[in-house]
Amino acid sequence: MTPTRDELAIQAAGLRKAFGDHVALDGIDLRVAAGTVFALLGPNGAGKTTTVNVLTTLLTADGGNAQVAGHDLRREPDRVRAAIGVTGQFSAVDNLLTGEENLLLMADLRHLDNDARGRRVAELLDVFELTEAASDRVSTYSGGMRRRLDLAMTLIGEPRIIFLDEPTTGLDPRSRRVMWQIVRNLVTEGVTIFLTTQYLEEADQLAHRVAMLDRGAIVAEGTPSELKRLVPGGHIRLEFTDAAELDKAVRTLAVGVRDDDALTLQIPLEVSARSVRDLLEGLEAAAIDVGGLSVRTPDLDDVFLALTGRAREEVAAR
Repeated sequence: MTPTRDELAIQAAGLRKAFGDHVALDGIDLRVAAGTVFALLGPNGAGKTTTVNVLTTLLTADGGNAQVAGHDLRREPDRVRAAIGVTGQFSAVDNLLTGEENLLLMADLRHLDNDARGRRVAELLDVFELTEAASDRVSTYSGGMRRRLDLAMTLIGEPRIIFLDEPTTGLDPRSRRVMWQIVRNLVTEGVTIFLTTQYLEEADQLAHRVAMLDRGAIVAEGTPSELKRLVPGGHIRLEFTDAAELDKAVRTLAVGVRDDDALTLQIPLEVSARSVRDLLEGLEAAAIDVGGLSVRTPDLDDVFLALTGRAREEVAAR
């Protein structure tokens, strides 16, 4: 039966974990609705993987409590493990086996009978577009194919909660979007996805709710739209065909950041239909010829920068 989003797949209160003097998790609270994507954002070292390792029973928390799939992490770790699937940052596939052999091995570990294992493996090869490469050794697979196979192996036991720890790290843009569509398809089937990522666009595209983790603490949580509203403003970028028109616009508007090499003027503005219309009418009245215009509203990059003082470039570099 497909769960409703009123049900909680994961809930945690006051989770703490330290490694010596380093506090990896500083009392975090989580509530993840069933059948949704919950994204945990943050730079490397923020505590994302530690959170996943605690919630999947690979690590024991020093404090706090949590339930996953309705089972207590401390008292019922075996039941938690039976209810979940985990795909880590690095592929867990065996390079010496074929794609099909990897899936059959996982089916054996899940104790599927012969008929069930054959049907399930064939189904997953088809869903993840790996049928043609099923008999090829995984060592010949591209990065995107390996990640798809890794996720297919996680799904052998049909878990209702899947932890995806930075699943698209190192993938090219096309492979990343293929993985995004796979995640969306899983959610439409009622699967809950707990996603950790340092790609803010990925969370914006996929997540129903987002929590931002920084130095072991959650600094903000909400829907992507709610988080974006934490940061005011936006800007409009005007493009010009020659420097004279750019100069005229700067004198007329008396606001904005100019780029003489690109012949652009970036104007801070509370972006709305009315504000854009007023700006264009002012430019027309001043007989300023604009070659192009683009509008940018705050995104999760801006939210993360505002809350942590660190830009995405620094996040990705850590």
